[in-house]
Amino acid sequence: MALRRGFKSEAERIARRARAELGMSAAQSVAPEVLAELLGIEVRAGDELIPRERFNELERIQPGAFSAGTFRPLADRVVVVYNPLSAKSHRRSDLGHELAHILLDHELGQIAKLGDVTFLSCDATQEEEAAWLSGCLLLPRALLLAEVHRGASAEDIARKCGVSEGMARYRLNVTGVFRQNQALLRKSDS
Repeated sequence: MALRRGFKSEAERIARRARAELGMSAAQSVAPEVLAELLGIEVRAGDELIPRERFNELERIQPGAFSAGTFRPLADRVVVVYNPLSAKSHRRSDLGHELAHILLDHELGQIAKLGDVTFLSCDATQEEEAAWLSGCLLLPRALLLAEVHRGASAEDIARKCGVSEGMARYRLNVTGVFRQNQALLRKSDS
């Protein structure tokens, strides 16, 4: 599925505004917990709300079924709940993704039932938009370009920014940073 025309630029602007409000440079990774605090959003580990064993059971039944979700228990209260079993690097991505939904004013998932199982359904376009914006927040293009220019690998970037190596590779590929860095190197050699 393709993002709507102009969305990537819009996401970059939203991420720049968030950094500016946090007093950060364009080349800094946003800490989701800090952004959540700025936005007045409560972040909770799922095992603060239900027994951890329920997460273990869900993971046994369907690995990766729940990463994080956004809930509005009251009109003026927003809570992001994350899976306490997730690695810290995945948790940052999951929280960034949920905050992206909020920044984009996406509708919360609709409650659906399949037989006797209740779940939240997701809009595929909104999921893709949130994934793109969370990438802009966690691994901004300026940061990626600076890191690649100094010789950092995806693994180095992931470790430095506290995200998964998969996310770092994804952002390096979709932003065209490798190609841009190669062009800069060729230009400086001329």
